[in-house]
Amino acid sequence: MALLGVTSINAVTPREVAEDSVRNSHKVIIMDGDRSAKPSADSIARLMQIFYEDQFRYATEPAAPYFMFMTKNTNFAMGIGGIVKIRGWYDWHGALPGVAFTPYQIPMHPDQTNMRAMGLNASGTAIYLRAGGHNSSLGTYTLYVEGEFSGYEGVGFKLNKAYATLNDWTFGLAATTFSDPAALPPTVDVQGPNNKVDAAAVLVRYAHTWKDHWTIAASVENPVALKTTGGENDTKSVRQWVPDLGFFVQYQWGKNNMQHVRISATTREMSYRNMIKRENVHTMAWGLQISSVFNPVSPLTVYATVNGGRGIASLGGDWMLNNYDMVADPEKPGTLYAPYVLGYMVGLQYHLSPKVSLATAWGQARYYPHTNAVGGDEYKYGVYGAANIFYSITPRVQVGLGYNVGKRQNFDLTSRTAHRLGLLGAFSF
Repeated sequence: MALLGVTSINAVTPREVAEDSVRNSHKVIIMDGDRSAKPSADSIARLMQIFYEDQFRYATEPAAPYFMFMTKNTNFAMGIGGIVKIRGWYDWHGALPGVAFTPYQIPMHPDQTNMRAMGLNASGTAIYLRAGGHNSSLGTYTLYVEGEFSGYEGVGFKLNKAYATLNDWTFGLAATTFSDPAALPPTVDVQGPNNKVDAAAVLVRYAHTWKDHWTIAASVENPVALKTTGGENDTKSVRQWVPDLGFFVQYQWGKNNMQHVRISATTREMSYRNMIKRENVHTMAWGLQISSVFNPVSPLTVYATVNGGRGIASLGGDWMLNNYDMVADPEKPGTLYAPYVLGYMVGLQYHLSPKVSLATAWGQARYYPHTNAVGGDEYKYGVYGAANIFYSITPRVQVGLGYNVGKRQNFDLTSRTAHRLGLLGAFSF
């Protein structure tokens, strides 16, 4: 076996240097080879690049393990890695219940025993496997499995992703096609902007890029579980029997096509049983999203999303914390309807150097039920703000300091704000 490093490719701006430092921070172990017959740096770099050609990769998500096993002919590489995350936080002016800073959960009537709180948590620690390569018969393929300690009580283990790609096809548990993780700014807070779409589903997706700048994608997805609320005796859930559909069209440009503008859409079939009329009712939900990430000047990255629709609350953000996919109409017993939701987010990241960056985010998530069908103490909208500084000690060791401010307003116009100071330490291997 021979142990080789990945040769750096040319990068100019601080952001490009930072990105390439991660892409090149691998030790490649050549199987059945020796230094006298080692593959070229270009062939190694070309194979490693397939692990970073991912339309659905979060900025804080490591793409390939530090040690990668590779065949002598550079047709296959595999590695098992992990990331350890430790988060600490301090809340004041009303403590939120957990590690995530979510405006929906801001206590509207906190007692004096719950005004401040601090916590320390390893939520977000993950292990993952990446493998992939080129085959003369199959083409280019990758395999990815990721499990994270962020489930029950914030530390339970859960499977996040388990999928395979084959050329333009993706099969398995992956981020829904309606999402755009690359258009989200990095935050010390684990939750991020409160309009974020971050659902995952078992799916079959086709995504094709042509002329290196245009990508289209369409998917058939196992339905994300509907969250409905209604009278106990008036309505009953109907088992979902139609897949969710996802689509997007994207234009991308720049180094490694890291900048893009995307328009996404989703449809969801929603059903329930009206127990009064003794009949099943079917309706179609839909969602639209416009998202982008781009560099107006070399050290500055702009992130932006605007999304909305009806019946899409369980796909992410503040909305998923309540049963907002379908809600009861009090004027029509036995009837549910899909309320509208709307959200937006703008984020900025500025690289002071390849090792130090500043990142901010500001956004809202709004809920639009029938005004005559909602109580005054119901959530109307939430505001999310974040300011962060990150320092990369090495390409795989990062620390961060973040400040969050949030506001929840109800339909009776009562509101409260909350504040959080957070710390992050992350080490990936």
